[in-house]
Amino acid sequence: MGDVVRTTTEPQLGAIRLAWWRERLEALDEGGAAPAEPRLQAVRRAILFRGIQGHDLAVLEGAWLRLFDPFPWTAETSEAIWFRGNLLFGLGAKVLGQTDERIQAAGGLWSLIDCARHCSDSESRAMLLLQGRNFAPRLVDARFPPDLRPLSMLAALAMRDVKRGEPFEPEGTPGRALAILRHRVGGKLPRRS
Repeated sequence: MGDVVRTTTEPQLGAIRLAWWRERLEALDEGGAAPAEPRLQAVRRAILFRGIQGHDLAVLEGAWLRLFDPFPWTAETSEAIWFRGNLLFGLGAKVLGQTDERIQAAGGLWSLIDCARHCSDSESRAMLLLQGRNFAPRLVDARFPPDLRPLSMLAALAMRDVKRGEPFEPEGTPGRALAILRHRVGGKLPRRS
C-alpha cells in the first residue's frame, strides 16, 4: 500500500488503487488461490499461516488513505498515521511470534516520524514532529526483547529524529547506523533529550 501512496499523483486514483489492495487482501481469507500478484502470493506464503488474516492487513488501507488528505494535515490525519504504525508493528510482532503493546506504541512513533521525514508540507511536517515529541516520553527507556529488535530499531531511529528535529539527518549516516547497532545490542530506546 505504501507503493500506491508513493506512486500516485491523483488522490482519487490512489483511493481506487488502495481499495483494490484491500479487496485482494480480504479475499485471501476466503481460501482461494492468490492472484498472480507476487506480493499477494508472498503474503499468503509467509504471513497468513502465522495467525494473521488478510483482513488484518486490509485494515491498513484506512491509514494509508489518509496520506492523500489535503495539506495542511489535521490531528485526525496524524492519528491515522500513528494507528498505521501501531497496527503494522503489532502485526510484525505477531509474525515474529511475539505480542507487545510497547512495540505497537513504538510503531506509532515510528510512523509519525517516518511520515514527517517524507512530508513535503512544512506545516504538516512540524505537526507530525510535535506529535512525535509529545508521544516519545512514553517510550523512554523501553527495552525490547531480541526477537522484536528488527522492529524496535526503527523506533530508535525515530527517537533520534525526535531529539534532533529538523532538518532531518540523512538516511545512512554513521550516527544513524550507530544508533541502530546500539539498539540491536541493548534493546533500549534512547532518552529523548
